[in-house]
Amino acid sequence: MTEKSSALPGITLVIGSGSVKCAAVLGVAKVLAEAGIGIDRVVGCSAGAIFAGLIAQRPDLDQARDATINLWTKELTSKRDNKALLSAMAPKLMGFNAGSFGLRSDKLVNQRLRHVYGDLRIEDMPVPLHITATDFSNGELVEITRGPVWKAIRASIAIPFAFSPFEIEGRQLVDGFVSDPLPISVAIKNGARVIVAIGFESPLQERITSAGRFAFQLSSLLSNNLLRARFAFNSVAHHSEVITIVPEFSQRIRLFDTAKMPYIIEAGAEAAREQIDYLRRLLASEQGAASAGSQVRSVA
Repeated sequence: MTEKSSALPGITLVIGSGSVKCAAVLGVAKVLAEAGIGIDRVVGCSAGAIFAGLIAQRPDLDQARDATINLWTKELTSKRDNKALLSAMAPKLMGFNAGSFGLRSDKLVNQRLRHVYGDLRIEDMPVPLHITATDFSNGELVEITRGPVWKAIRASIAIPFAFSPFEIEGRQLVDGFVSDPLPISVAIKNGARVIVAIGFESPLQERITSAGRFAFQLSSLLSNNLLRARFAFNSVAHHSEVITIVPEFSQRIRLFDTAKMPYIIEAGAEAAREQIDYLRRLLASEQGAASAGSQVRSVA
């Protein structure tokens, strides 16, 4: 996404959890760039953290899309962690370690994250980057603002039961959606005045035919209710302007439907175009207010 020069203030972009649907943010970023609106800060949660890490590098759209297609495939969860399975079935005999429990091996996802992000560190990104995860010991939202990008993303996508918690600075971290599926509060805490938030409700299972689907159904119900509750709280309790962009999908999109990414990206672009005129007026108003305030201080 080539950045365009703009006299308008930039925005903080918040990308919530939503698996491959988070690719819609690439369409949103494209529309923002075409409108001359910069991104001053980006916050990512769960799968949204993958795209936050990409956007913070300021790549072009094709690079970001291709990186995600190569990263996010069904193979990520195809290999079982038999030791973890046995420890769940016979904890006394095998020994159960909550800090390393995950029913799927994380070897491949770690390799792919390292391949995409290499040695990049959060504190060195061109656009300030914040990635959220959840402290497994107390449920607190953890804001990660330093260290290797790939490790922060790995913690943020530590899907309960699927991948094991991931340790960063002595804390066992799990998926960011557990504490807040759309962490607008992080943007507000960091002084954002205009926030563009793109969020998604987790899909419900069409048929529950296994214990795994049963667990995913419960997880979706919990995260969807949390998403609604946290968004309502942030809207009432804070004064930042929050513009929500909710793409509409006529097609069902499953966890690893990367083949539908062009469709997903365009859906994000269409949803952004519906808000772009209002956003431009809002930023122009913010700019005018800031200019007036500066003149008052100068006179004083």
